[in-house]
Amino acid sequence: MNKIENNKAWFLVLPVFLLVAFSAIIPMMTVVNYSVQDIFDQSTRYFVGTDWYRDVLQDPRLHDSLLRQFIFSACVLLIEIPLGIAVALAMPTKGKWASLTLIVLAIPLLIPWNVVGTIWQIFGRADIGLMGWALASLGVDYNYASNAGDAWATVLLMDVWHWTSLVALLCYSGLRAIPDVYYQAARIDRASNWAIFWHIQLPKMKSVLLIGVMLRFMDSFMIYTEPFVLTGGGPGNSTTFLSQTLTKMAVGQFDLGPAAAFSLIYFLIILLVSWVFYTAMTHSDKQG
Repeated sequence: MNKIENNKAWFLVLPVFLLVAFSAIIPMMTVVNYSVQDIFDQSTRYFVGTDWYRDVLQDPRLHDSLLRQFIFSACVLLIEIPLGIAVALAMPTKGKWASLTLIVLAIPLLIPWNVVGTIWQIFGRADIGLMGWALASLGVDYNYASNAGDAWATVLLMDVWHWTSLVALLCYSGLRAIPDVYYQAARIDRASNWAIFWHIQLPKMKSVLLIGVMLRFMDSFMIYTEPFVLTGGGPGNSTTFLSQTLTKMAVGQFDLGPAAAFSLIYFLIILLVSWVFYTAMTHSDKQG
């Protein structure tokens, strides 16, 4: 006997769909509309087709910011992923110390992004900041406001401090999900700690690691507030990333057409990378 399908449950999804349409799809269509027009004022607009896309793709500011963005995201992943794994492996598994460690690790994640930038802006000053004072006492010529290398290192260190906890917590949850029977078999075989990590823990953490890599790449690729508060994108353009270049174009210069085209290209880059990570995650799940 065939069952009669009841599709009334879809009406429960309708409010969510309308909310997404209002908050995402409609603004996106507005940006697409702006990207093909030359806007002089509210009533004077001219259709220019793909001219803004061509101009933006040839803009050296986009090339420089994109290269800077990829280098920064690569550095973030190379530091935070291994560091997060190491922290997760060193965390206690039972008792009050486990709970206390989880609370301490979660603290940086609760701090707003603009506050993080302000904290490190003060922390790195030689006159009132602990790190700046310590480096000056050691004879290190450090000034993130005037030296591009110091500014870059400070932004990177700030991001590592802020977000390594996320990777550590994800890895910790993956480690706690491993059945104890695997460790019992490893102890019977007298496997070393490295063998346990390489053959048991790391494969079992593959899914959460892919999620951590995707989240950290996406967030680092869209970074704006922290370096804006800390360095303002300087000195020069050394810490000016894609989001800051887009903001200067849209708000500072009020070039709405090129900025709209820029933002859509930015969105497509993030969408492409997200699709790559999603494909990798689903492929990994099928193999598992």
